[in-house]
Amino acid sequence: MRKTIKATLLVMAMSLTFAAGPVIAAEGIKLPARNWSFTGMFGTFDRGSQQRGLQVYLEVCASCHSLRLLAYRNLAGIGFSEDQIKAIAAEAEVTDGPNEEGEMFDRPARPSDRFASPFPNDNAARASNNGALPPDLSLMVKARKGGADYLHALLTGYKEEPPAGFTLGDGMNYNTYFAGHQIAMAPPIADDAVEYADGTKATAKQIATDISTFLAWTAEPELEERKRLGIKVLLFLIVLTAMLYAVKRQIWKDLH
Repeated sequence: MRKTIKATLLVMAMSLTFAAGPVIAAEGIKLPARNWSFTGMFGTFDRGSQQRGLQVYLEVCASCHSLRLLAYRNLAGIGFSEDQIKAIAAEAEVTDGPNEEGEMFDRPARPSDRFASPFPNDNAARASNNGALPPDLSLMVKARKGGADYLHALLTGYKEEPPAGFTLGDGMNYNTYFAGHQIAMAPPIADDAVEYADGTKATAKQIATDISTFLAWTAEPELEERKRLGIKVLLFLIVLTAMLYAVKRQIWKDLH
């Protein structure tokens, strides 16, 4: 019985103490820790930040990076209405077909479509980016050690000039937090790179925060539901443990 109680308390303690802390990324680079609203046992996504992050993706990132695993209708999960989703989808074009003549054609995207890719294939993507293949961003926060901390650090870690003695390759950019410190992608964001629809001041750090929050959601859209289920399970375990302990005391009381 004591082991059951200790196990339950241990699970609770681990969940409650999960918080942002220093993360060591590739090559031993320490990432600045950020206090994300969605971390911890009771963490939830900031809807405003998610929606601003979508705007950043559409206006800044979508010209190079795809979101192949996300459909427009999934945006209901971050607070968009059906009409808003239709309007967002209609701004993009997707290839459909074949038509009656057997030919493929372009049409405005629908909510049921996945996000339109900026390039028809990987070779076209490489040809437009000096041989580098822009990664799909659907699972980027999950795919990189450090998650949202890494992504935020990467976006804000560009330096105009490399440190003394560092040789930068042709067409490369210096980034404090990228493995090897050389990255083909030019700095994608800067102050006022977007004009937020909700009036939020678009500093580079705010933009990095919002796109990181949005991509944390695309990588794990079930996060909030999973946490709610986890809390229910923990409460059930607490109640069950208390009941078993009470039964145990009653049984031993009768025996004595």
